[in-house]
Amino acid sequence: MSQDWLLGSAEELAARIPDGAKVAIGVDNTGVAMETTRAMIRRGVRDLHLVCVPMAGLQADLLIGAGCISTLETSAVTFGEYGVPHRFHDALKRGALKMMDATCPAIYAAMEAGRKEIPFIPLRGLLGSDLVVHRPDWKTIDNPFAPEADRPDPILLLPAIRPDVALIHAPYADRNGNIFIGRRRDFALMAQASRQGALVTVEEVRDIDLMASEETAAGALPAIYVEATAVAPRGAWPLGLPDVYDIDEAHFRRYGELARTADGFARYLDEFVHRRKQAAE
Repeated sequence: MSQDWLLGSAEELAARIPDGAKVAIGVDNTGVAMETTRAMIRRGVRDLHLVCVPMAGLQADLLIGAGCISTLETSAVTFGEYGVPHRFHDALKRGALKMMDATCPAIYAAMEAGRKEIPFIPLRGLLGSDLVVHRPDWKTIDNPFAPEADRPDPILLLPAIRPDVALIHAPYADRNGNIFIGRRRDFALMAQASRQGALVTVEEVRDIDLMASEETAAGALPAIYVEATAVAPRGAWPLGLPDVYDIDEAHFRRYGELARTADGFARYLDEFVHRRKQAAE
């Protein structure tokens, strides 16, 4: 069977992301498309609107530090126990980013509206928070279905989030271009909400059909939601890939040390991005 969906490299995936695109990414512990991210930086992509589903870490910090991001929509950028996302903090202090602060439920709800191709979705829990003040694109209305006796009954409307593409790294694809994502259902949400679908790197392509059984089909992202795929062994490095390999803690901590300063971050890019240095086998 033809494998027109399979590209030769992450560089070719990155070439499909134009300047100004709205790009969805996931959290650090799910399967992050780090090789595609490095390829995007090498390509010099600019003015991206990055949507973190529902938050992000190293991937976002790298793209921000490299000057690829103009708008950031997220509930958090965090390294957890691995330190501080210094390039993100620096960009905020310099006013180099348009911030669209959100919460995890807000990101998920707005992405769900994007998946359903509806213009907005209601959410109540944010009412009364400072976030509503700083998000003029969120609108508060009176619930039109509330009984007269219960009014006013305010409810918040969030505009749908429809990324242009979603970036994913997964364990493998089958011969038909279906992607095994297992328990990581955020990937399905990201891909289905995106206008073009997902750009996916995988560890390998297996000569199987994920849709041939109920067990494997339940953990698959159908190829219809995938724009293109490329094989990139250890493509999530230095982050881990669940059930495949662990995070490179020493490298992550080294990044945190270098990224404290602009000069240190530039040295990191020279050594590990522009020279395409890969993880040790």
